[in-house]
Amino acid sequence: MTINADRAPQAGYIAQVGAIAWHAMARLVRAPSHSRRADARRAMARRWLGLSVLAAIVIGVLMFAVDVAVITRMPARGTLSLWPLRHFTDLAKSEYVLWTLAIVLILVLLILPRLTGVSRANLTALGLRLQYVFLAVLVAVLTSEVLKYIIGRSRPFVGGEPNAFNFSHFAGNAAFESLPSGHATTAFALAFAVSALWRKAVPVMFTYAVLICITRVVLLAHHPSDVVGGALTGVIGAMAVRYWFAARRLGFSIRSDGTIEPLSGPSWAGLKRVAREAFAP
Repeated sequence: MTINADRAPQAGYIAQVGAIAWHAMARLVRAPSHSRRADARRAMARRWLGLSVLAAIVIGVLMFAVDVAVITRMPARGTLSLWPLRHFTDLAKSEYVLWTLAIVLILVLLILPRLTGVSRANLTALGLRLQYVFLAVLVAVLTSEVLKYIIGRSRPFVGGEPNAFNFSHFAGNAAFESLPSGHATTAFALAFAVSALWRKAVPVMFTYAVLICITRVVLLAHHPSDVVGGALTGVIGAMAVRYWFAARRLGFSIRSDGTIEPLSGPSWAGLKRVAREAFAP
């Protein structure tokens, strides 16, 4: 039997892609190993409690005193001058964000077998961090969808009149999926995850997240309290995934006080080297 010489390298490449993907999944589900994970869990629980109490107070105040007053002052739906906001707000559409991250992860997976040495290590480190960002957004979005279904709060002006207390629990109707805001959840989960890895990104990412929240209110897609609830859901979801990674020593370390810090990742110079090697003829 003769072997096609052109197919042997291809088979080896496919096997490498499969092995890399398997290893990437296996390390996420392995048993936690960090000796300080209990400290990190307690610190995270305290932050969750503080954020939840603060958000509950803010949401309550907004629902009783602010929501109706704000949405009645917004431009009517379909106002032509709002078209830039309608395009900008899509930057936090969960499908767009998750598919973009998934495509980048697939590209990383396909390029890795072509690399060796330092370049491969740099791209592997980047891939791990992209995994964290993807899962942080995914977990937050799925949590948001469950909460929307359970809470069943109406969007502004459903029924024709502004009503901050119009609920239809477990309705499964898009008109009653206002709290928490899905766009706000996605934006704040993405902002927290990226900022947790790259601290210099904090101003840009959280400015983006706040602007997304403003567009949701101006476009009459949500009440102000909805976007606060979405922001809380996004941050808590991303925090939970960060703890999961840190407990397994993946991309993060845990300090003696339970604070989770990012491990040093690939530099821009290292990533440029990866690009040169990956796309070299």
